[in-house]
Amino acid sequence: MEACGLIVEYNPFHNGHLYHLTQSKKETKASCIIAVMSGNFLQRGEPAIIDKFHRTKIALQSGVDLVIELPYAYAVQHSDLFSFGAVTALEHLFCQSVCFGSEHGTIDAFLSAYDTLHHEKQRFQEELHRHLAEGISFPEASKRAYQSIGLTEGAVDLSSPNNILGFSYVKAIKDHSYQISPMTIERTSNQFHQKTITSSIASATSIRKELLENQRITEKASQAMPTSTLEALHDYYQKTGMWHNWDHYFSVLQYRIQTMSLTELENIHGVEEGLEYRLKRTIASAISFEEWMQALKTKRYTWTRLQRICTHIITNTTKQEMEEIKTSSSFPYVRVLGMTKNGQKYLNQIKKQATVPIYTKLPNDNSLLSRMEERATNAYYSVLNPKQKIALKQQEFQPPIRYI
Repeated sequence: MEACGLIVEYNPFHNGHLYHLTQSKKETKASCIIAVMSGNFLQRGEPAIIDKFHRTKIALQSGVDLVIELPYAYAVQHSDLFSFGAVTALEHLFCQSVCFGSEHGTIDAFLSAYDTLHHEKQRFQEELHRHLAEGISFPEASKRAYQSIGLTEGAVDLSSPNNILGFSYVKAIKDHSYQISPMTIERTSNQFHQKTITSSIASATSIRKELLENQRITEKASQAMPTSTLEALHDYYQKTGMWHNWDHYFSVLQYRIQTMSLTELENIHGVEEGLEYRLKRTIASAISFEEWMQALKTKRYTWTRLQRICTHIITNTTKQEMEEIKTSSSFPYVRVLGMTKNGQKYLNQIKKQATVPIYTKLPNDNSLLSRMEERATNAYYSVLNPKQKIALKQQEFQPPIRYI
């Protein structure tokens, strides 16, 4: 059996994701599709609208054979670390290919862009550090550095979000000499951050906006998602009375920041250059998450970067812990969230060759990675009532979801 890997968040799974999944199967001719999926908190520093287990079930019903979890330590990070974690997990599962969506749609241009960066690395780094020293945010500084070596024009525009993420996957594969072949599918119809639903292919951003503003599945939202997603969204809302967003966590965040010392805040991963003082000063008078973020963000600290920091505050993720993760030479384990019969067959095929443990529930090994995962789980469900919290947290210690 040959496997193709997809790096996903499915927040929530929509028709564009279904197109990507279908096309990936068609283009790679893989007999097993493996999705490495962010858990309950996502790359842009947001809580997932529904938990990872409901999203896993949707993925399996939609044609994914094996869903594995991208650990929290890699999931809520900038694109390079996020990509390294995801691609490394797929490498450990012997995926022959990884297929990502991009605005460009052909892989040769990404490979050519990697060669350009490799040859112009010193110039790129010099330009990047120069712009960062000017107080510019990392994404904007990266964009300008790419522009200085000709990578925001022509074949691959590295100023567009999905191209940047796709390029990070290619870099992770090439930099670590992995055996995975990168492939890409051109995105259809809708822009990554488009905020309104205009057709049956819509961005996840626009779908979440529609759901959260109306607190129900509207006709407009339902046209952009398959039935499996609609059922899971309804089921989760029936169980919890909510779809998660930052507003639910604002009081938790406010309490944490107001009761933490400046030293404790300074030690949180992502808090740099005296940001702890600004966090303390602005949180006291804020009455909503959005109002606080508007007061907090600066040219250097973008909304996304601040959201990641907020996530690390409520999960108590420290700089020391992340330094240990980044300098570790090993990837501790791969965790399976769900599988089909075909996915189980693939696991049985590779398990004797695997060089890391493959777990079917959260390991009780006291490793840093699993401790961070447990804290992320506790933080995510902290906004639910005790009965709901206990019921949903039990999923962490149960066997993977099986879809026959």
